[in-house]
Amino acid sequence: MRAIRPPRKKSQKKGNPDWIVTFADLATLLLTFFILLLSFAEMDIEKYRAMANSMSAALGGTDNVVGEDIGGSPVSQVQSDAVSLPEPTETLQQEPEFIDERSEDSAETAQIPGGVLDLAQRLIQELEAEVASDALHINYDKDQVVIRFSEDATFPSGSANIKPEMIPIIERVVEVVGNCTGDIVVSGHTDDRPISSSQYRSNWDLSAARAVSVVHELVMNREIPADRVLAAGRAETRPLVPNNSPENRAQNRRVEISIRNPECDEQAPTRDLPIEILP
Repeated sequence: MRAIRPPRKKSQKKGNPDWIVTFADLATLLLTFFILLLSFAEMDIEKYRAMANSMSAALGGTDNVVGEDIGGSPVSQVQSDAVSLPEPTETLQQEPEFIDERSEDSAETAQIPGGVLDLAQRLIQELEAEVASDALHINYDKDQVVIRFSEDATFPSGSANIKPEMIPIIERVVEVVGNCTGDIVVSGHTDDRPISSSQYRSNWDLSAARAVSVVHELVMNREIPADRVLAAGRAETRPLVPNNSPENRAQNRRVEISIRNPECDEQAPTRDLPIEILP
């Protein structure tokens, strides 16, 4: 009897299967085809820059650097169209104190609107004696004119009742300001020492009451419309100088009348007088 031998297994070829070569050739041809399509395409650079600017503004960026060789043309750095607007600030509280003399050739003076300069000069001329005695100060910047009354000259200590001798001075302020337009803000300020009074709960109460007292004197004769005037109590939050001495605390206790963006009626020319201006 012959021995039955098991069938021989067919030897398998080593390496990659035959179909992979065809697939790789097809993928290479497709990639080459799309590269050729992209090389023949033309991109509208202006539209691309507008789109990039919009994206940069939406994401809160300022500059957007885009790559080169897009559509066959280099694209340079794209500047954002977004503009950051400054936050509203209290100019007179954040900037340094006014200087005593004004230079006629100063660049800052040239930027001050005519209405601000006109009102400041009229007030200086009308209240020259009070300014000389330090009972009040007249300051300005490019947005407003500020009349600053010291506490010692205007109110008894811890009180919101205006001293009788100050009433005629405020009436003269009304005569000048009544011929000018512009919103008026009256703000009361204290030092940092807590108040001890049964009438006022805090410095906020006292500063607001003093501002209201001055507002009442401004509008009581109806030369200044009430809808132009606003009273604000600032307490100790806006000091002119640090509250580290009795002299500085006295300087911080004050009431300010701010006339914003004024425009005055034509009158006789005023004399040239020194006015304090922000540097």
